[in-house]
This record gives sequence, C-alpha cells and structure tokens, in this order.
Amino acid sequence: MAIPAVCWTTKRRGRRRRRPTGCLWRRRRSPRSRPSRERTMTGTIRVGIGGWTYEPWRGVFYPEKLSQKKELEFASGKLTSIEINGTYYSGFKPETWMKWRDETPDDFVFAVKASRFCTNRKVLSEGNESLERFLDQGLTALGDKLGPINWQFMATKKFDPVDFEGFLKLLPKEKDGVRLRHALEVRSGTFDNEQFYDLARKYGAAIVYGHDDEAPEWPRIDQDTADFKYARLMSSREDEPTGMSPAELDGIVKQTREWAKKGDVFAYFIAGAKVRNPAAAQALIAKLGE
Repeated sequence: MAIPAVCWTTKRRGRRRRRPTGCLWRRRRSPRSRPSRERTMTGTIRVGIGGWTYEPWRGVFYPEKLSQKKELEFASGKLTSIEINGTYYSGFKPETWMKWRDETPDDFVFAVKASRFCTNRKVLSEGNESLERFLDQGLTALGDKLGPINWQFMATKKFDPVDFEGFLKLLPKEKDGVRLRHALEVRSGTFDNEQFYDLARKYGAAIVYGHDDEAPEWPRIDQDTADFKYARLMSSREDEPTGMSPAELDGIVKQTREWAKKGDVFAYFIAGAKVRNPAAAQALIAKLGE
C-alpha cells in the first residue's frame, strides 16, 4: 500500500525540506475536563507521548511546583494514552503497575514497550525465556488499561522469515484473562516486503508506522495487518511551539481518521524535539475535536 500523498514542508536546522506524511492523533479537551477519545464509526483514536518523566517538561508541560509523584496523574488528564518506555530497559514490580493503573482515568490506556532482551538478539525464536519474564512482571494488572505492546527491533536486525515467524508464534493472544495486542516496530528496509506483511497479518500483529526525518532509511510501512494501528511520530521541532505547524497537524488528523475507519489508533509523539511533544499531542487532540 502506498503511503498517502499528503505532504508538508518543514524547516529543520536552517534548511527547508519536503517530507512525506502519514500521521496520527486525537481529540479535543473541553475546558476544565480531561480530553475525550475521538470515536469514529469503527475505531477510537488515542494520542499520547513516550513516558511521563522528563525534567525539561517542568514549567513547559508540568506546572513548576507540581510534585513529581503527581506527574502521571497530570499527564493522563491531558492526554489519552502514554507509551511506557522504561520497560525496554528493565522490569517493574506488580505493585508499580497497579499504582499506574490507579493514578490514571478510567478510560486511559497505556502502550508498553517490550524488553530489549526479547528483541535485541541474534535468534528471535529462541527468546521464549526472556519473553515470559517480560510478560510475567505484572503488566496485566493494568487490566482494560493495557493497550498494545510495542516490540521494537534495531536497524541492524534483518528480516529472516523463518526466525521471525518463530518469534511471532511465541506471542500470546491473552494472559491472565487480559487481551494482548502486539505491534512490530522494524527499522531495517529488509522488512519492507509482502512476505513480512503476510506474516504480520497471519498472527494479527500491527506493523508500527514510524516517521522520523532524521532516519529516512527506516521503512515507513503503512499496511493493514491487525485490527488496530500503532504510529510513532518522531519529527517534532523545537522552533514550533506545538512541535509541528498547523498544516502538518492537519495532515496527521486526516491520516489518523483514515486509519480509524478500520480500527483503533494509538499514536505517540516520540523523540524529535522531545520538549515539544506534549504540546504537539495536545494540539492534535484539539484538532481532532474540531
């Protein structure tokens, strides 16, 4: 499937460049209320950021005097989802997962970045022990607040159809009565082929749509392989108060709504000018609510 032909011009480091689009995000927040999820005839669009602890956000996103213990509660009141990325590096106790669940609104959803010990390995299909350790840490304590699990692979990981199918066979559909949805974030161009798309469809895993101006060699795959879409936007800019221009955000609104015709959408502003990502997410939520 071709990437939609919506384009925008962006200024980055003193140069003007044209970048292809494909985009992602969510709904307007009424005054004095938390943002609502945008509902379409088919899917729900959720918009968020990666993590919630980042010192430069203080005084920009978080009030200066807000206790750090209140940051998740504050962020989840402004956004509709957050990707937990600390799980890529280490595990957490069940009590921590329950605490995160209890500090967020009832309709809030977390995405979870899978452990690097599951994906940064030579033979993926031999990682069952690491995979079980990751899934057993207590993340199902989130219950209905558990969204997709993002399995991120390094750019050096090349597509091996036999090994990759062996990995997909290890991914359970549910655990402790909680549905598990899986998203595959690949960064090697060797995955940009029909055989990989077909494997993802066979096992009901979404292929992450990643957009990073600083890594044009990473594939931008827009394929329908699951009943949801997962997108990571990594091109926010510090010279834009909202991370992206209004025209760029309009392109994201259009793309996200197209995706939502086929299922739920989870879209996150990640990396880029990280200090601007909360503003970008909130701006997108507002535009989706117009």
